[in-house]
Amino acid sequence: MAVEQSKFTVSNSISNWNPQGSYVERLMDNAAYTSAHPDDTLVLVGPSRFANIAGADVTTGAVADISNVLFPVGMLQSLVVSQSRNVVPTTAIGSGRAFMMAGKSTTQLQIGRLFAKGRNLQRALMRGIKEIGDGDISEKFNIYEPANPKGNPGAMYNMDSEAMLIPFGMAVMFRDKAGNDLGSFYIESCMINSYSVQLAAGQNVIMENVSAVCDRILPVTLSGGVVGKFFNPNGVDVLSADSSLNVNSEIT
Repeated sequence: MAVEQSKFTVSNSISNWNPQGSYVERLMDNAAYTSAHPDDTLVLVGPSRFANIAGADVTTGAVADISNVLFPVGMLQSLVVSQSRNVVPTTAIGSGRAFMMAGKSTTQLQIGRLFAKGRNLQRALMRGIKEIGDGDISEKFNIYEPANPKGNPGAMYNMDSEAMLIPFGMAVMFRDKAGNDLGSFYIESCMINSYSVQLAAGQNVIMENVSAVCDRILPVTLSGGVVGKFFNPNGVDVLSADSSLNVNSEIT
């Protein structure tokens, strides 16, 4: 008598845990096209505060149209966004148990980008600032402490310039290979605190590196109605013999 094979399932509780017959938490047969990937992540710069975007709703993180407000930053080779806060274990007289006291979180950025013709990294990060726009920065601020050489508005190097005192905002949008929205956040009030260029004989490219300190990370919704899917996910479902591999399905 043949033993009937049980259908491959997902373990979402200890009662249906089966190490050899299921994944834990969610189906992973479709992981290749439902996981985040650097190719499908977009970095954009804009106003210092998300609320300064026309039509933005801070309470929901939604915005009507970002096409003319947030500007993509290309040629990025690395992006590190980190949050930290001071958490102190505290005790009180009469109890042996500790409780935690937490301070304000701090946010930091580290960015690496290819050094190429056009806006350099510092200038690209400042592109979304209304006070600067795309004009010659040296004409708007102290000409004796210029941010860029006169006549070359695409290059910013001098961190002593008043132009570098204006904070900027940055959005990061994550999608999967099928073009589904995996989440977005807006990093508010960023100010550059480090810029470096490193050269070495024999290297293939020259990299610019910038670090910045920011106020906070605000969860937002940037994909709805703004960006289309990269391909039709129904095609994946048709090719799959198992309908449970639907690109939009996630068992929790």
